[in-house]
Amino acid sequence: MRLDKFLKVSRIIKRRTVAKDVADQGRIMVNDRPAKSSTNIQVGDQVAIRFGNRLLKVEVMHLQDSTKKEDASDMYRVISEDLIEE
Repeated sequence: MRLDKFLKVSRIIKRRTVAKDVADQGRIMVNDRPAKSSTNIQVGDQVAIRFGNRLLKVEVMHLQDSTKKEDASDMYRVISEDLIEE
């Protein structure tokens, strides 16, 4: 599954176009490597997303093409959520 679609379906980011923009700005890492919106995501991958001064790290638990709002958080497990001091 594409990174931008995973972020939208899992509701980490609300819109796929926003997920694409964030990835293209270099603010997303997959398994400690910079990722583009077209990066292929697999179960077990670790995704780190920088939101302003916050860094969210999640592990992909399973992939689905669509989910209900209640089931979206089952697609990932939060590893850490840290503040970045600049």
